[in-house]
Amino acid sequence: MKKIFSSKKPIFIAEISCNHNGKLSNAKKLILLAKRSGADLVKLQTYTPDTMTINVKNKFFKIKSGLWKGKNLWSLYSKSQTPFNWQKILFDYAKKIGITCFSTPFDETAVDLLENLNCPFYKISSFEMTDVRLIKKIAQTRKPLIISTGTSSLKEISLAYKTAKKYGAKKIVLLYCVSNYPAKMNDFNLNNIKILQKKFKCKIGLSDHSTDSSVMIGAIALGALFVEKHIALPGQKTGFDIKFSLRGNDIKNFINLMHNTHQLVSKQQFVRNDTEKANKFFRKSIFVVENIKKNEKFNEKNIKIIRPGVGLEPIYFDKILGKKSKKNLKRGTPFKKEFY
Repeated sequence: MKKIFSSKKPIFIAEISCNHNGKLSNAKKLILLAKRSGADLVKLQTYTPDTMTINVKNKFFKIKSGLWKGKNLWSLYSKSQTPFNWQKILFDYAKKIGITCFSTPFDETAVDLLENLNCPFYKISSFEMTDVRLIKKIAQTRKPLIISTGTSSLKEISLAYKTAKKYGAKKIVLLYCVSNYPAKMNDFNLNNIKILQKKFKCKIGLSDHSTDSSVMIGAIALGALFVEKHIALPGQKTGFDIKFSLRGNDIKNFINLMHNTHQLVSKQQFVRNDTEKANKFFRKSIFVVENIKKNEKFNEKNIKIIRPGVGLEPIYFDKILGKKSKKNLKRGTPFKKEFY
C-alpha cells in the first residue's frame, strides 16, 4: 500500500463498476483481466439500491438527461449494484491472483462492510463528494482516501479535503474528473490538474470517462499520477457504462501508453540522453580542406566548417584565421587546437 501512494510512476485503477452485468463470474473475469492487463489496482463499488435512493417512481427520481436518460434511480441501482454478498468473494479472489482491490462506499453501512474486509483504502465518488458525514466516517479509518471531484467547485473540493484531513486521512489523492458519460473533449480543462496541485499540495490524478486517450496523455504530461478508467470484457457490448469503458486488449494498450507518456515527461531538469551522442557526428566542425605546409597561414580556402563533427568546434574558426600552422597538414584532416 505504501508503494502505491509513494510511487513516482502513474498508478492505473481498473474500475469494474457495473460492467459485470449482474453476474459474479463476470466480476471475477474483470478482476483477472485487470491483473493480466497490468493494472495496479482494481476497484469495486459498494452500495445497494436502498442505500442510494428510495423506491419511488415519480418525476423526481427519473433521470432527465445523459446516457441513462429516462431511467428510474431505483431501477438503475438495482441492476447495476455489486451486491454486498459478492464483496468478500471478490476481495478474496483479487488477493488470490495478486492484485490489490479496494472500493467506493456510498454510505456508512458500506464502510462498515469494507472495514470487515480490511479494505486497504477508499474512494469517494464525485457525486458523494459533498456528503461530509460519509467523508468523516471514512477518514476516521485513518486509511488513504482518493476523492473524485466531478461537478464540484473549488470551494466544495476544499471542504471535502479539509474534512478528510480533520478526521484522520493522512494521505489524500484528488482526481480531476468530468462527470459526463461519456465525457467529450470540450468538457475538459486539463489545467485544472495544475490548479488542484497548487492549491492542495497533494497528488492529483484523473478519473477518465472520455473515449479519447489524448485526455490521459495530457493529464500525465501535467503531472497526474493516478488514472482511473472503467474496464469491460473483450467484445462486451452491453452494460450501463460500456460506452466509456476500455475493453479487453485496449486496457493493456492504454496502460502502456500511460507509462510511455510518463517516461517522456518524468525528468524535471534539462536532459540529453547518452544515446544521442553518437549523432554528434552529423554536426559541423573545422576541417583542413587543402594541403597546408608548416608556417602557412590558415585562411578561408584551406580550412572550412563542414560535416562531420569530429574536428574543432566552429566557434574557433575566426580565431584560427591568419594564424600559422605548426605542421604540415593533409586535406581532409579534422582540425585540432595543437595545429596553431
